[in-house]
Amino acid sequence: MPELPEVEVTRRGLLPVEGAQIAHVTIRHHGLRWPIPADLPQHLHGRRVLKLTRRAKYILAEIGTTDTEGVLLLHLGMSGRLCLLERDFPAEKHDHFDIRFEDGRVIRLRDPRRFGAVLWLDNNPLQHALLSSLGPEPLEAAFNADYLYQHIRTRSAPIKTTIMDAHLVVGVGNIYASESLFRARIHPERPANALTLAQCALLVQEIKLTLQAALDAGGSSLRDFFGADGNPGYFQQTYNVYGRTGEPCRVCASPILNIRLGQRSTFYCSYCQPRPAGPKAKK
Repeated sequence: MPELPEVEVTRRGLLPVEGAQIAHVTIRHHGLRWPIPADLPQHLHGRRVLKLTRRAKYILAEIGTTDTEGVLLLHLGMSGRLCLLERDFPAEKHDHFDIRFEDGRVIRLRDPRRFGAVLWLDNNPLQHALLSSLGPEPLEAAFNADYLYQHIRTRSAPIKTTIMDAHLVVGVGNIYASESLFRARIHPERPANALTLAQCALLVQEIKLTLQAALDAGGSSLRDFFGADGNPGYFQQTYNVYGRTGEPCRVCASPILNIRLGQRSTFYCSYCQPRPAGPKAKK
C-alpha cells in the first residue's frame, strides 16, 4: 500500500496542473471503495484546479473558478496510482477515472483492486468523517516528544502498532514504522507506555528523518508504485530491516527477524533492538 511518502511524491508530481482548466471528466467504473459520485463531472467541468494539498494519505484538490467551490478527495487505496499524462492515451483495463484538461494533459487513476476513492466534498474537507479524527502530520511541529509521551501513557499495546494508529499520528505505515523503530533502537513489541520521554524524543526524531529520507528518494517502489511522472522510488534500496528477513543487520550483522504484530509483518534486529524485559507485549 502506498504510504505517506508515496502519496506526497504523487501530489508533488501533480502540481503542474495547478491553475489548469478541466475540459472533460471520464468515469469508467464507479465502484471503488465508495462509489464515485455520478454528478462529479458537473462539479468539475469548466473549473480549475486551484490548489493541491495532502492530509495523511489523502490528496485534496481545491476546485473552482476564482474561489474554491469544493474539494476533490483522492485516495490511492491498496494499489492505486495517479498518473499525469501528456495526452489522452488509450485507457487500459484498470484505468477507472480521468480528468482531462484544456491543454490536453490527463490525470488518470489506475486502481486494480478498486480500494481507492474519488469523492466530492462541498464543505470544509477537514471536517469530513474521513479526516476529522486524524492525528497530526508526522513532519510538522505538533508531532513532538511531549505529544507522543502524553498520548501513549495509557497505551499498553506494542509501540509498533501504536505509532501506526492514524488517530495518534498519520502516515507512519508498516514500512516506515519498522524502519523508524530500528533507527531508534526500540524493540517493536515494547509496550508503548513503557517508553521514556527520552525514547519518545528519539523515536519522533527518527520517524521524521526516515520519512524525509523516503521523500528525498521518491518513496518506496514495492510492487507497482510509481510517481505521477512514471518514475519509481528508490528508498527500498536503503532499508535497514523491512523485507530483509534472515539478511545480516547493516549495523551488527545479526540476522533480521520477522514477527507478526497487528496482522502485519514486522522486521527488527534482536541485537540492536533488544526485547523488552518482563511479560511479552500484547499482540
